[in-house]
Amino acid sequence: MPMPDPPVNRPAAPDPERARNLLARKWAYLLSGVTVVSLNREELDVELRGVLGTLCDALRGASADTAPAERIGARLVGLGYVGEPGLRCTLDVLAKGLPALPELQAVDRLAERVALTLGALSCGFLLAHERSVLDQQEIMHLSLLKAVRDAQWHLKESEARFEEVVTSSASGIALVALDGRIVRANAALAEMLGHQPGELTGSALYDVVHPETVGVLREAMTALLDGGKERVRQSQRLLRKDGDVARISLTASLLRDAEDRPGHFVVVVEDGTELMLLQGELSRQALHDVLTGLPNRQYFGTHLETALRRADPVYGVTLFHVDLDAFGMVCNSLGRRVGEQLLIHFAQRLKAVMAGEKAMIARFHSDEFGILVENTATTPDIGTIVRAINDELAEPFFVDGHGLALSASAGVVHRPSKGIDPVELLRAADQTLRRAKERRRGQWKMFDREADAEDRRTQALAVGMAGAWEHGEISVRYRPMARLADGGVAGVEARLHWARPDEPAPAHEQCAELAESTGLVLPLGDWLLRAAGRQGEWWRQRAGFGLPVVAGLTGHQVSDDALGTRVTRLLADTGLPPEQLMLGVPVGALPVSGVIENVTALADLGVHVMLDDFGLGPDDLRAVQDLPVDIVRVDRRLAEWQAWSDSTFLGALVPLVRQVGATLVVDGIHTEDQASWWRTAGADLATGDYFGVAGPAAEFAGQFAGA
Repeated sequence: MPMPDPPVNRPAAPDPERARNLLARKWAYLLSGVTVVSLNREELDVELRGVLGTLCDALRGASADTAPAERIGARLVGLGYVGEPGLRCTLDVLAKGLPALPELQAVDRLAERVALTLGALSCGFLLAHERSVLDQQEIMHLSLLKAVRDAQWHLKESEARFEEVVTSSASGIALVALDGRIVRANAALAEMLGHQPGELTGSALYDVVHPETVGVLREAMTALLDGGKERVRQSQRLLRKDGDVARISLTASLLRDAEDRPGHFVVVVEDGTELMLLQGELSRQALHDVLTGLPNRQYFGTHLETALRRADPVYGVTLFHVDLDAFGMVCNSLGRRVGEQLLIHFAQRLKAVMAGEKAMIARFHSDEFGILVENTATTPDIGTIVRAINDELAEPFFVDGHGLALSASAGVVHRPSKGIDPVELLRAADQTLRRAKERRRGQWKMFDREADAEDRRTQALAVGMAGAWEHGEISVRYRPMARLADGGVAGVEARLHWARPDEPAPAHEQCAELAESTGLVLPLGDWLLRAAGRQGEWWRQRAGFGLPVVAGLTGHQVSDDALGTRVTRLLADTGLPPEQLMLGVPVGALPVSGVIENVTALADLGVHVMLDDFGLGPDDLRAVQDLPVDIVRVDRRLAEWQAWSDSTFLGALVPLVRQVGATLVVDGIHTEDQASWWRTAGADLATGDYFGVAGPAAEFAGQFAGA
């Protein structure tokens, strides 16, 4: 029996609509490249798909109907500035594309019909284009006629307005002939010079100019005539009728006729007395603080540059950057008006303290002031000046019945070099003030070059950390949390590692502090948690490692209102079980608003919460009792202290933690002696270099067996 023939895989029939859409898209793309149309690309695609549909229907018809093609040609003109390039592009695309369309393959004498259709499209395009050009010419003609009528009307209106402006202007205005004779002067100019209206007409302009300055005006007017200048502006002195001198500001320009020939001068005169007063006041306001009347930072900086140059070579100058302590507290509690009165009082007290010295006092901004003292042999020492300022502030100052007595802190730069940049000097004083306020209020600190250099290095690290993260220099490494009893792995802690080229890598704690100082800690901390969560889930599934992944939070992170949402999303995205995540919360952050609520929310999610930086304070133990926390980690400084000090009293820490039912973890274990001491004391877990330094995730694969 013969075998049946195998089935034949026939190609699928072409899709007519898809082929037409592709041709329309090609047409739109090429057309938009050579023309400017009123449609965007998507709208043009839709428009041309409809046009192609109409053309295809006409080509498939029983008889060759060219009317639709003519209408399409006219429609193309209506799309915008299509022109000859657009028509050429259209004919080229359609001549090649229409015969290739699957839906037209069965049309009898297709090539002839396509040729007739494209010819009709061209005729329709050309007729519509001609009509468009004629319409534009007609519109232009009518617009020109309207413009001429409007210009004539506006000329009359402008002349009337000019007459009104000249008559009513407070500035003196004169129309002056080329020989200097005043053809016309308004009432304002006559009043400035003590004349009656009309008395100046016919007189010479140069006769009313002071003899000492008339030559300067003649030269300027000659320069206008010669075309060397378009306008001149001078401070001048004019002679009044009563013999007095009027100080004015004079502006002159040249009027030309229709043939660009010089016709007249227009001279505008403004009373310079009030102007100079106004300019002086504006200058004063630009350089002084409106509230206190003291010089502002701009004026102070200019004065500082001058004072440095003329400083006494023996005594030099001293720069104080002074800050009013607790000013924000006053404004928040008693209102801004009370705060402003306090600033005025502070400015007056500073003036009183420095009254006997050659000093400039300026308000920089808010509650910060600058004092520059040009020292002499009798200038008090810095401590005496700061004490005097605080003694003045210690006297209660009453505003609306509130007695205010505050203190001030100061950063001081004493006897800087003459060649120092004033901007750098102000920066140094400001940074020294910040260091002074770190200790306590009412203090002052002298500029320390080494401390300043260290601050700048630290700040450079902080601001450069985001870029380093972006460039992949920051990674996540892991170190074990070990059982003190046998050294086995009880968890893995995720830590930041910053691989700085040619520089030692900062410790995780320093990286966290740097990120905390700039606000980078929120996105960077999220990234660390996600990396640790994904790694922990990978370990759990691939290596059977089900112990906690540990990550310490900073004060900024734990006080973030969205912390619960962030952790919830992290667990959902990584698949890590909540019980396998342990988050460290700094004990010092607990008093901050919202932190206790966040700790409770984390515990409700099933996440383990560990109190970090735990010490011997009563609040630390109370926190363990009051919060859903069963793990505490002793501050690494206590572990380091135990290594070199009499640590008898540290032995009491473990029983106290036991009493509140918490597991004790010790951080900073670097030696066997430390590990043995804390093991004997009864601590449960430990972290530190003794049990393994932080390394890449792959290094932990061999340690899970003992976990």
